[in-house]
Amino acid sequence: MYAQMVKSEATNDDPEKLAAFQARIDAGEKIEPKDWMPEGYRKTLVRQIGQHAHSEIVGQLPEGNWITRAPTLERKAILLAKVQDEAGHGLYLYCAAETLGVSRDDLTEALLSGKMKYSSIFNYPTLTWADMGAVGWLVDGAAIMNQVPLQRTSFGPYARAMVRICKEESFHQRQGYDIMMKMAFGTPAQKAMAQDALNRFWYPSLMMFGPSDKDSVHSAQSMAWRIKMNTNDELRQKFVDQTVPQAEYLGLTIPDPAVVWNAEKGGYDYSEPDWTEFFEVIKGNGPCNAERIAARQKAWDDGAWVRDGLMAHARKRAGAQVAAE
Repeated sequence: MYAQMVKSEATNDDPEKLAAFQARIDAGEKIEPKDWMPEGYRKTLVRQIGQHAHSEIVGQLPEGNWITRAPTLERKAILLAKVQDEAGHGLYLYCAAETLGVSRDDLTEALLSGKMKYSSIFNYPTLTWADMGAVGWLVDGAAIMNQVPLQRTSFGPYARAMVRICKEESFHQRQGYDIMMKMAFGTPAQKAMAQDALNRFWYPSLMMFGPSDKDSVHSAQSMAWRIKMNTNDELRQKFVDQTVPQAEYLGLTIPDPAVVWNAEKGGYDYSEPDWTEFFEVIKGNGPCNAERIAARQKAWDDGAWVRDGLMAHARKRAGAQVAAE
């Protein structure tokens, strides 16, 4: 069945090569940049890795906004380290994408033109310091749930990049939960701030796993190629099952009256997010879409002189080398 799905995505590829490629995937082998791969596989990886890289870079924006307003010097240092980590994650992933023949500039231009996306969660505002806790606890918690399986993804550079990223994301999640503990076990006003942050970030965090399996366009093929290891709904269920007991420990209430333990399925029941809202945000109509893209556009424009200088230097060196030969 998987081989048939692969063929349907890449009808111009040689059937024998497709069969051999799928056999390698099924055997658990890693695909490396110089190996033959179907064009559909390459395009899927570029889309997924590119979106992942953009999400890491854009994800710095709502957190960077709080570095100067963190309540203590220690909190400032921790948040600054986290933002630096996110920048590094973006660079690892851009490098992995470049092995597929697409440049970092190409990916950035695709983002700014609207051809590529980033995670919908970063189009929501961070209004209070408690939001830094919710982002670390919920958003990074959802990211870890998504990313740990990607250490076993079939494309070698992507899998290897995920090893370090997952270790650092674990620190980020713990940092966020630590903030929530301080708030939840603090004054009544602080606990109220923590509850408000949970209320606002709960459903957007559930949306991070993508649409429900019945509405997901790419999941079946991506799983056939082992680019994805789990379905969207599987990961969302694992996230809910992990997070509900953590909220109970904090004395906070999940903003969903449908959350209740289901012994038959061995997990919590919960309400689906508002998928209409999700698709509106993806289309660019979220609370902070325009602000986020404007920030990335400004960074791109402000960095033009650096890129031009580096390219001029590279051309000069190349010319000198040709002359020497």
